[in-house]
Amino acid sequence: MRTINVGIIGFGTVGGGTAEVLLAQVERITKRTGARIVLKSVLVRSKRQLPEDFKDVQVVVDPDLFFADPELDIIVELIGGIEPAKTYILQAIKAKKHVVTANKALLSECGMEIFEAAAKNGVEVGFEGSVAGGIPLIKTFKEGLATNKIKSILGILNGTGNYILSEMSEKGLPFKEVLQTAQELGYAEADPTYDVEGIDTAHKLAILMTIAYGMKIDPSQISTEGITDIEPIDINLAKEFGYRIKLLAISRNHGEHVEARVHPTLVPESHLLAAVNGPFNAVHIEGDMVGDILLYGPGAGKLATGSAVAADIVDITRNIIHGAENRVSSLSYLPEYIEPRAITPLAELECPFYFRFTTVDHPGVLATIAGILGRHGISIEAVIQKGYLDNGHVPIVIRTHTACEADVAKALAEIEALDITTAKTVKLRIFV
Repeated sequence: MRTINVGIIGFGTVGGGTAEVLLAQVERITKRTGARIVLKSVLVRSKRQLPEDFKDVQVVVDPDLFFADPELDIIVELIGGIEPAKTYILQAIKAKKHVVTANKALLSECGMEIFEAAAKNGVEVGFEGSVAGGIPLIKTFKEGLATNKIKSILGILNGTGNYILSEMSEKGLPFKEVLQTAQELGYAEADPTYDVEGIDTAHKLAILMTIAYGMKIDPSQISTEGITDIEPIDINLAKEFGYRIKLLAISRNHGEHVEARVHPTLVPESHLLAAVNGPFNAVHIEGDMVGDILLYGPGAGKLATGSAVAADIVDITRNIIHGAENRVSSLSYLPEYIEPRAITPLAELECPFYFRFTTVDHPGVLATIAGILGRHGISIEAVIQKGYLDNGHVPIVIRTHTACEADVAKALAEIEALDITTAKTVKLRIFV
């Protein structure tokens, strides 16, 4: 029986989870691959004792020694970040080792360089764990939907942000209080910027758009907004309108150009994504042949992500055994067909909007705001005005009919320049 030796870079949460999955499922994996997958070595910063179950695994601190091991077939990068992860992956590829990674930041920013190097050296790069944790999303795009033109991708791709919004919705708690709880529970990092500002979601959307559309895209091209300005009043008033607020990754394929945006969105309660709560992820995909698909599951976690990483190891093992390396192109499309696509300017977006204005309590304020919106072609569908804020100012909430993003920007700039407004307007887009 063939033995496939695996080396892991980093033995933190996901590295340990991957090792646990490989150990716990060794018999099942052997029955499904016809090979014995062995965790041979781990590259770490300093010598350390691994758990007793992994006492036979070599602990290596010298990267050159680790990559020079001729017995390693697959190297798994699980340290995250750009460097030294990029250098390590390229070093592994140069050494003709297949690579598996869950590093969404690296792939979204430097992926093309990595995939081109892999193609040149005849090795594979697996990255199922980079998006949506335990949900088999990458494989779905690369293989399950290979005959489909992907028309849209709508996803909750960050468990931290979704947990925060869910807790705010269920318990009426302010953002900062829920964030602190999320950090205590391990759902949020000590520095949660990437999660709450939508950056992590944008990285993942960039990866999905590449394999869905066969396009080159940098995360900086994705319009990105976070959830830090959302308050319990917005959560509650969205409910009154029949919506739930979710941090969504949104891409629609218009042929010559594609939408690419991440922002908090009012999702109708009737939509399946509205019911996704806690630290879970879900992705709604529309294909021209298959129609609508929803994938749901844990978006992070030691064993969930470890399961996805181990699945890539199994896939590559099968290909090695049957001499079918690169049977499926790493990015689904062949490299020569991956090219830049135009991104739909956000200013051209048309959708309904939710506005929360904070104003002084004077007669005629609502009429003034409505007049400015009207002059910019923005039609009001509903208005809610309830009580006072702690500072004595008045929240005025307006839901509009479909309006153009560019017109909205002009109208809000004009309104916020008036003395009657006392805080920045909260603007949320409504899903249609």
